[in-house]
Amino acid sequence: MSLQFIVDGLLAGSMIGLGAIGVTLTYSILRFSNFAHGDFMAWGAYATLVCVGAIGALFGKVAPIAPLSFGWPLILGLIVGMAFTALLALLLDKLLFSRLRRQEQAIIVVMGSFGASMALRSLLEFVFTSRPTYFSRAIQIAMPVGLGIRITPDQIALLFLTAALVLGVHLLTTRTQTGRSMQAMSQNPALARIAGIDVAGVVRVTWVIGAALACVAGVMIGVLVQIRPLMGFDMLLPMFAAAILGGIGSIPGAVVGGLIIGLAEAGAVQLIGAEWRAAVSFIILMAVLIVRPIGLFGVRER
Repeated sequence: MSLQFIVDGLLAGSMIGLGAIGVTLTYSILRFSNFAHGDFMAWGAYATLVCVGAIGALFGKVAPIAPLSFGWPLILGLIVGMAFTALLALLLDKLLFSRLRRQEQAIIVVMGSFGASMALRSLLEFVFTSRPTYFSRAIQIAMPVGLGIRITPDQIALLFLTAALVLGVHLLTTRTQTGRSMQAMSQNPALARIAGIDVAGVVRVTWVIGAALACVAGVMIGVLVQIRPLMGFDMLLPMFAAAILGGIGSIPGAVVGGLIIGLAEAGAVQLIGAEWRAAVSFIILMAVLIVRPIGLFGVRER
């Protein structure tokens, strides 16, 4: 049995985990499941692609940073894409979600997010068509690292990027006043308001963090696989499964849950076939809900 699935699972888990951070923050702080979160991935990837294309049109072809398949245009494009996706999330909240939250019925906000998801996805298909596209068509040679495992420089770079982002978000939420305000909102929104916490500011930070990380996950998929309008929708179930598995409100839990889901999916592809890959997330999700509904790192509400 080849152990290559470990690398594939870690990469898939990194993408799922980054997306699941936004899912778990949105649910714990804003109290609803955002079905449009997957589409933030796709919009972030396409925004980055447009920025990379604009840089190429202005400066011509730019050599990649050896040994990677991409250069500084993608790095700059990623920063622009993260900012764009964050602004998109804030705009969507101002125009739609903030109005629906006033009615204090979670199902209305959930259905609103479902409609927003369909609209965002359809608009992407209208503008860019459903044909897959790529950041680069360069072929990288995977390097052997032992035990039959091979990995490319792009994959190594993206794994380190994921680790850095997760550490940064964890430090933000645990070591800063903004993070403590987010935790207070997550535990008791009513008490947080009474204590004078800037609720609107916490909501904005939540959207910005979740959307920016979704953009990074989308760009990772674009670098390693391809870019298409349905890419975020396909990640939606694994992201929700990871957030629930890790425990709603736990950022480390979302990442650990993502890694477990990614490794399980990669293992399923190797052991029983690719047609079972999508079912793995659902099976794990159901098992967690039955055995431990609060997840691995979740805390029971008092």
